[in-house]
Amino acid sequence: MFKKLFIYILLSSFIFKFANANLDIKARTAILQDYHSGEILYEKEADISIYPASMTKIMTAIIAFDLIKSGDLKLDEKFIISEKAWRLSTSGYSSMFIMVGDEVSVENLLKGIIIASGNDACIALAEGIAGTEEEFAILMTTKAKEIGMENTNFANSSGINNSDNYSTVRDILKMSKYLIKKHPKFYQMFAEKKFTWDRTGGDPITQGNRNPLLYKNLGADGIKTGYLAVEKYSLASSINRNGRRLIAVGSGFNSKNARSKESTKLLTYGLTNYDLVNIAKANEPMHNIDVWLGRENSVNVYTKQDIYKTIKKAKKKLLKVSVKYDGPVEAPINKGDKIAILKVVYNDEIVGEYDLLASNNVKKVNLFSRLLKSLNYLIWGDV
Repeated sequence: MFKKLFIYILLSSFIFKFANANLDIKARTAILQDYHSGEILYEKEADISIYPASMTKIMTAIIAFDLIKSGDLKLDEKFIISEKAWRLSTSGYSSMFIMVGDEVSVENLLKGIIIASGNDACIALAEGIAGTEEEFAILMTTKAKEIGMENTNFANSSGINNSDNYSTVRDILKMSKYLIKKHPKFYQMFAEKKFTWDRTGGDPITQGNRNPLLYKNLGADGIKTGYLAVEKYSLASSINRNGRRLIAVGSGFNSKNARSKESTKLLTYGLTNYDLVNIAKANEPMHNIDVWLGRENSVNVYTKQDIYKTIKKAKKKLLKVSVKYDGPVEAPINKGDKIAILKVVYNDEIVGEYDLLASNNVKKVNLFSRLLKSLNYLIWGDV
């Protein structure tokens, strides 16, 4: 027999390709994603090539974080500052203001990169890790390909103008999501609002974080600004409110003010127009499945992954979530066996299917009990 069990959830309409009709972000290119569901809530020319400017520094930090996580680099490890790194601090670029011959810890260099946007700190970290900035850029591009940044190439560690240093806002989004997911502890550095460097030969310098959204009541906690004359202003940003995270990336804003205003508008749009629904939590029992000829009459099932869907608030429709299986399922059942499917349906269209696995073993009853159960079923239809 075939049994179909429905779990009904009254929700706003479930959207897959979200329309941009009611929103116009004043940037050359922009994108907005719901972090947990992965749904793209807004995009504008998201695959055109950009110069990522200082958003490049996100990857510079990722390379260091990966090495720290693997045990190949330590936060208290110190690198000697080269003349090449120092020169950037005297050339009008964003700087941490390190001096030739200084021995600076990896932690301070990372904060100089993330908070102060120091180009000099980028070169110092790159040289300390890979020997030269050129070799470090190869590591950056290799990592970009590894995490699915298909239209990105890195030519330097800081994002200083170079025609071979390019990306897209979609790729910057992928990079930002990787950072947040893989390095949540280190990601907290991006929320720090100031960094003080006790420089050699002068008074300590305190610099504020350049991300304007950190100073607004949005729930912003990262991640990185950028500016180049050829690209204008850019920003990768993220907010986290009540466990819901959105990530936005925009480039080609006409001014600092526009960068702040339009990025705020984009993130606010996601919060006010969409809800996030947690349909299932990974490895948590979510439904009972009937069992035939087992020592137990039912078994719980679970999914291996969290299942989230982003829904639009404006339209009140019915999102159907159903558990389907051929059943009752005959014992024996082993823990982890696929015995059902979770189907997510919107407007009579299947929009997601997920395996449901048995939470525990169910042994088969003995021969006498099987005969008795079979007789009960024939007479009463009871499993």
